[in-house]
Amino acid sequence: MTEVAVVGFAQAPHVRETGGTTNGVEMLVPCFHQLYEELGISKSDIDFWCSGSSDYLAGRAFSFISAVDAIGAVPPINESHVEMDAAWALYEAWVKVMTGEVDTALVYGFGKSSAGNLRKILSMQLDPYLVAPLGLDSVSIAGLQARMGLDSGKWTAKDMAEVAARSRISAQSRPDAQIAGNPSIDDLLASPYVADPLRAHDCAPVTDGAAAIVLASADRARQLRERPAWITGIDHRIDSPNFGARDLTLSPSTTTAARKATGGDAGNIDVAELHAPFTHQELILREAIGIPGDTKINPSGGPLTGNPMFAAGLERIGHAARAIFDGTANRALAHATSGAVLQQNLVAVMEGRD
Repeated sequence: MTEVAVVGFAQAPHVRETGGTTNGVEMLVPCFHQLYEELGISKSDIDFWCSGSSDYLAGRAFSFISAVDAIGAVPPINESHVEMDAAWALYEAWVKVMTGEVDTALVYGFGKSSAGNLRKILSMQLDPYLVAPLGLDSVSIAGLQARMGLDSGKWTAKDMAEVAARSRISAQSRPDAQIAGNPSIDDLLASPYVADPLRAHDCAPVTDGAAAIVLASADRARQLRERPAWITGIDHRIDSPNFGARDLTLSPSTTTAARKATGGDAGNIDVAELHAPFTHQELILREAIGIPGDTKINPSGGPLTGNPMFAAGLERIGHAARAIFDGTANRALAHATSGAVLQQNLVAVMEGRD
């Protein structure tokens, strides 16, 4: 077994809508070229490619095959795909590198959410016999989760608004963020509901985007990056898809994944990038992981300032790794989620070594 590190990260700008087709090529090509230039490598230096996307979102069969055009036809590549957020593609690639099958891997995810009605598309992952016929959409289901927390006293509307405000303030340092600013809590709370008790600021915006990460084995990582982000732990778990079978104000799968990834020690995390598409879900994740109060949470702005489907979870790993690259953090945690109301959760921990 070899150590594995993140050595490169690139992402497309977060925008409400992009032109072109739904195969993601236009967004991915600049990401790949940025990584090639930054690391001084070429396509032939990548031993394994793995992507995350969704045919349901693209509205076409085998859309990920069309996206391979962004890589190029020659030379032939060793490639795989997951039909979910590319954070899980990174897990597959991590296994490949860790076991010594390959030395380098490039992981990418993409999604053009503007191509369809995202709230309805995401509802297609619900139980087709019992839940989907109710006509619930993704935001309404999250609203049920938020209401449970409000009614139980676990959080307040002000707590949720504070998450949104902090995210937008943090995003001001990123020119590629979709939403940024310095809103007042009172103004946010005075805005109308979109799905009671959720307001617009409580929900991640519809976003087109893509992201890519390069992983490398120990020796190769030291050649490519002065301060690699060493993956010291990574784990993913799943909760029941039956909403009535679990307390939606808790995330036991995140708790288990975090305990495995951190070795039971989340006390010295400098930066935590959490994939919470709704404000109240960040509150759930903070409790589930046990993040200390002095940890910087989503300094990138997080998904509330730009949430490209099937890339946002991978971006959390990328931004956490970037904090290691530049010395902002010595130990960083990244979280990704997939499915309704935090059903599936992945946690990765990275460390820098001077």
